[in-house]
Amino acid sequence: MKKILFTILLCWSVFAAFATNPKREFRGAWIQCVNGQYIGKSPVQIRQMLSSQLDTLQKCGINAILFQVRAEGDALYKSAYEPWSRYLTGTQGVAPSDGWDPLAWMVTECHRREMECHAWINPYRAKTKGTTVLAQSHAVIEHPERVFEYDGLYIFNPAIPENRLYTCMVVEDILQHYDVDGIHMDDYFYPYPVNGIPLPDQAYYEADPRGFSSIEDWRRDNVNQLISDLHHLIRSVKPWVKFGVSPFGIYRNSPTGENCKEGSATAGTQNYDDLYADIVYWVKKGWVDYNIPQIYWNIGTKVADYEVLIHWWNDYCGDRPLFIGQDIERTVKGVDPRNPNSHQMLIKYDLQRSLSHVQGSCQWYAAACVNNPGNYRTVLEQIYHSTPALQPLMPFIDSKAPGKPKSVHVSKYAMSGSVLTWESPRAKKELDRARQFVIYQFDKGEKVRLDNPEHILTITSDNTYTLPSVKKGCTLVITALDRLHNESKPVKVKL
Repeated sequence: MKKILFTILLCWSVFAAFATNPKREFRGAWIQCVNGQYIGKSPVQIRQMLSSQLDTLQKCGINAILFQVRAEGDALYKSAYEPWSRYLTGTQGVAPSDGWDPLAWMVTECHRREMECHAWINPYRAKTKGTTVLAQSHAVIEHPERVFEYDGLYIFNPAIPENRLYTCMVVEDILQHYDVDGIHMDDYFYPYPVNGIPLPDQAYYEADPRGFSSIEDWRRDNVNQLISDLHHLIRSVKPWVKFGVSPFGIYRNSPTGENCKEGSATAGTQNYDDLYADIVYWVKKGWVDYNIPQIYWNIGTKVADYEVLIHWWNDYCGDRPLFIGQDIERTVKGVDPRNPNSHQMLIKYDLQRSLSHVQGSCQWYAAACVNNPGNYRTVLEQIYHSTPALQPLMPFIDSKAPGKPKSVHVSKYAMSGSVLTWESPRAKKELDRARQFVIYQFDKGEKVRLDNPEHILTITSDNTYTLPSVKKGCTLVITALDRLHNESKPVKVKL
């Protein structure tokens, strides 16, 4: 492992002088519940585990957490509609013994660490294969006519309008009670196909085809309606909350065998044809605010090559912020084709950073990042996330910057050193309110350039900051950020 890290750092040093980290970049990590990491632990033990994970993730530059709160029509929060998840307490419908609300706690802990918190839900899966007992309050028990069984799963039937309304009610409940920064969905729309098992929805199609001549187009429209409804719901309730998806890594397989508008040069399961999820259409319609395709394969994988796929998504699905889902464990098992002594992290990040529409990545999964296989986390901390990053801009939601910080001054105290203090600017609307502040430092005579993140001392939600060191004649700059990280005009303080 030390040899791999040395090789990566050595390779980096060759071109480090020509490469800088971007000032704005989405740096996410998924924290899932379905891996069973909570089972058998008390609420105190789970909080201790998650706190440790968050501390480590913060240290390596992660600035957004995608926290799984609805895996199978259940909840890891105090839901008005669904039972507590068995993935949290071991038994569906049983609340944490000390009254803990994981989502409320996670929002607070993420914001304390200056991270975003996105509530990750599954819209259609009502029961996983491993669940044997459902709570009496579960929707499957109360409305069995709204689900169908498929290869051991229960699926909320996308053809039934009541299910779209129900999912919207679940999301609205989250929005009204939790200060989340995003609503996130993963790759489970219609279930992954199993050979020899057809979807049991032919009768629904025949009863109401809605003008569609094929059941495949009808299924895609069922999902389209949900995505559209959720987009409009979120904008109406909390317009600053981002709505994102992380689809399976292949949109469609190319009919020509080469990357083209219709699909990528791949041969795997397809969002469009197999899961009936038309992500490209959602992006073009503006229904999703960010897209994180799960490009979990390595460079050189025959049926789904990472290099082929990242180019396809960049070329044909870049109308909304595009981030890349990175599989940590697969990456460190792959060999860099440029250097047999290194795994594929370096070459994947080279590709990611070189493409114009890619604005960040998300790590699958948070615990793997913490475990640091192949020194993956160490390289994030020392190289790719070595400087802080603001979130990518989303002007299609809001582009107005907040006002400047007020009453900025530096006070010197014998014990604590120099302290920068300021007041938040006034704002009439939530979208214009300052939520965080960025503090930059420039040496005497150095040109003030806010586009260089190497000068960022901190991103903080406080109104005071103890300076780690102060050089005589240096310039401090402070700006305000709103919820969407629009940045105010700067305020300079010379020392």
